[in-house]
Amino acid sequence: MSLATAVPVVPGSAPRPDHRRLKAIDGAPARRRRPRLAYAIIALSSALAIAAAQMGLSIAMTQGVYEERELREQVTALQYEQQSLTQQLVGLSSPQYLAANASALGMVINEAPSYLRLSDGAILGSGAAAPGQSTVDAIGRASVPNALVATAPLVTAPDATIQGLPEVPAAPSAPVENGPPALSEGLPAPQTR
Repeated sequence: MSLATAVPVVPGSAPRPDHRRLKAIDGAPARRRRPRLAYAIIALSSALAIAAAQMGLSIAMTQGVYEERELREQVTALQYEQQSLTQQLVGLSSPQYLAANASALGMVINEAPSYLRLSDGAILGSGAAAPGQSTVDAIGRASVPNALVATAPLVTAPDATIQGLPEVPAAPSAPVENGPPALSEGLPAPQTR
């Protein structure tokens, strides 16, 4: 098989005598050159470097994902701890816990409270001291139990809780005049069936 080249003739121009004839090309293939070893080494090392860089980036990204997961777990654990501490704070500021601590200190509820007017220092009310015994049992059977502070130690008596108060020495009792009945058995209610 032989290939020939032809040059087109443009009208109005003089034909060239050396291009008019077709020439046959020798059919023998040209001798191939051996590829140079340096180019092959450079191409192979470049491909290996790209593969190693991709693997390194993949490992770095995977490590970053694990670190992010650990940090998210720490945030979640800290949020749970914050919620737990908030519940403890709410329990320790509850009326039951405050009443238990006041009772452990020997405080009583006064049926006729007195007030101090700050503008002139006048005492409004009877100004009499409260009786030695309170008519309302703030932490007795009539109170609503609070599970948040059921086992919390009292401030004044660390070995006592709301459920188990130590005996507080009672002050000399004075007769309660015109006070409401004691509510140690709960609110009075009619029996219904």
